[in-house]
Amino acid sequence: MNGALVYEVNLEVDAGIADAYRAWLREHVAEMLSLPGFTGAETFELHDPPPPPGRIAFCVHYRMTGDDALQAYLRDHAPRMRADGAARFGERFSASRRVLVAAD
Repeated sequence: MNGALVYEVNLEVDAGIADAYRAWLREHVAEMLSLPGFTGAETFELHDPPPPPGRIAFCVHYRMTGDDALQAYLRDHAPRMRADGAARFGERFSASRRVLVAAD
């Protein structure tokens, strides 16, 4: 898998911290885009299916140059980047991740 890919991060956030989380997420995405291999990102707020009551859901698509860049990120940067969100927001959010590759 050497072609371009999308690293998808799905987030559920307590509604009470949604504004603070949005502000942090903007900074977080900008920092991610400064890392090698990241070429762009789009952030979405999920509406359908709706998140559980009292939660807000976001989805971030990070475009990357390929699997080598993803593996380097996971090895060299992911622990620090993930720890920052956990330190700030604790148990008030959850994250899951997927890797998408074009089906051409």
